[in-house]
Amino acid sequence: MERFACEAVLFDLDGVLVDSTASVERTWRIWAERHGLDATRIIEFAHGRRTEETLRSFASHLDESAEIRELERIELEDAANVLKVEGASELLAVLPDDAWAIVTSGTRAIATSRMQHTGLPTPQTIVSADDVERGKPDPECYLEAAALLGVAPERCLVIEDAPPGIRAARSAGMAVVAVATTHPVSELSEANAVARALTCLRLGARNEKTGLELVVESVPTS
Repeated sequence: MERFACEAVLFDLDGVLVDSTASVERTWRIWAERHGLDATRIIEFAHGRRTEETLRSFASHLDESAEIRELERIELEDAANVLKVEGASELLAVLPDDAWAIVTSGTRAIATSRMQHTGLPTPQTIVSADDVERGKPDPECYLEAAALLGVAPERCLVIEDAPPGIRAARSAGMAVVAVATTHPVSELSEANAVARALTCLRLGARNEKTGLELVVESVPTS
């Protein structure tokens, strides 16, 4: 077991609190087929990154704003394929409302839709692709979440599932716990600890001096 003291917990959304893999892959495959692009390469690159970064890497010749709107439309129509991750409800239920946030590479509309569809609570603080100039692995999104919560970056703990998000959090000066839901453990070694699943995390002791404590049943990364 590993223990992390913090004042706030910052969650990535897709792959951490909700399982949107089927929806995301279906969206990119539909879009890629329409434009004659390699869906497999796009999907491999896109996870954990803002749509803008993926479009600039694979379709810079297209109208970025129009394609973002179209991709969002497809994803919003595919809510039925988004599932709640086991353990998400239980973990969020024991966190104070003002001590956690969602930091996602998706849009605010998609984040809100997925939380509502899965029955998860919508936090007071969401930082989405709409709120930053630079997406993960840039630290801007995590620094923005810390500022909105009024918590120093070094007192935040990030829960991530993808290497770009782990690098973003570490660059922001935050500790990171990775869950091996979408990437193998070996690809998550930059995190401070890696857990097999969200159910391997629980809230530990709390007091006025140490704030929150997250207890992690971690696994070796090599």
